[in-house]
Amino acid sequence: MTQNFSSSRRRIVQAGVASAALLGLTRKSLAADDNKILIGYWPIASGLPLYVGLERGIFKEAGLQVEGAKFASAQQVAEAMIAGRVQGSANGTASAALALAEITSPNLFKIICSNPSNHKLVLDEFVVPKDSPLKKISELAGKKVGSGPGIQNVTLAKIMLEKNGITGAQVVELPIGQHVPALAAGQLDAVYTLEPTGTAGRLKGLTRVLETGVISKYVLGNADAPWFGGSASVTTAFLKDKPDLAKRYIAAYAKAVEWVRKNPDESRTHLDGFTAIDASLVKEVPLSGFTLYNEFTASDIDYFQKFFDVFSDRKIFSRVVPVKPLIYTA
Repeated sequence: MTQNFSSSRRRIVQAGVASAALLGLTRKSLAADDNKILIGYWPIASGLPLYVGLERGIFKEAGLQVEGAKFASAQQVAEAMIAGRVQGSANGTASAALALAEITSPNLFKIICSNPSNHKLVLDEFVVPKDSPLKKISELAGKKVGSGPGIQNVTLAKIMLEKNGITGAQVVELPIGQHVPALAAGQLDAVYTLEPTGTAGRLKGLTRVLETGVISKYVLGNADAPWFGGSASVTTAFLKDKPDLAKRYIAAYAKAVEWVRKNPDESRTHLDGFTAIDASLVKEVPLSGFTLYNEFTASDIDYFQKFFDVFSDRKIFSRVVPVKPLIYTA
């Protein structure tokens, strides 16, 4: 795909690929060409390196045939990886969903890039209707709160409510593209969500952000801590079966990350068509950070592990999932 690829055409291609993936077609039938690489993604802002790699021709320049497969949840991406229908995940795929898949299918994947976020690198947030009288999370007791689909989103929403003195809350799972309409229609009082939801709702005059950087503050206990909530990965089957192709893809993905870093404003234009944000609004969307597999510090790994341990402590993970072995090494 090139940078001139139209939004309408882009949506048609993505819908077709996603439909094929969700219909449960085999890896072979999805890729008549054995060298085609199919990457699952969840339509949020932090998936930007994949979007840029596709539309700027970065993958094509590396001689790669890469396609994106849009899924309704990160869990569906992980399930497709287990089934061998995709060769990896884009940034923005819930790290906890990947960890659960690792428990189900050991040695499933390696992380090639994660997206740290906090109150400075904005991704996670609580959003309320524009005219809501609510001023802080602790006022959500007895209110109807939503989140994105999947165990990571629901669990984190409940933990943050607990940290604000609200226990036993019921959290409604909704596709992220429905968050703003649900708030505007009065179906929800608040949502724990991810960008570009907060920006889209604010610019449309429908919602406002209650608080950002909520995972680092309430779950990790440090507002400046990096929350590695989403990760790009490749399956170990891909690495084993096609090592040269996999390495070339990883290198091209890293090149896409670097392009995003150097061109943040222009990068935002590639959110249109891949996420729910309109083309006219993309310039306002905050960007999360990106940490490549060879850039993790010891402190990063510690915070990443602390995040995973939240799920093992709550018995959502049946065992402790060590982070370090999951990071790709060249």
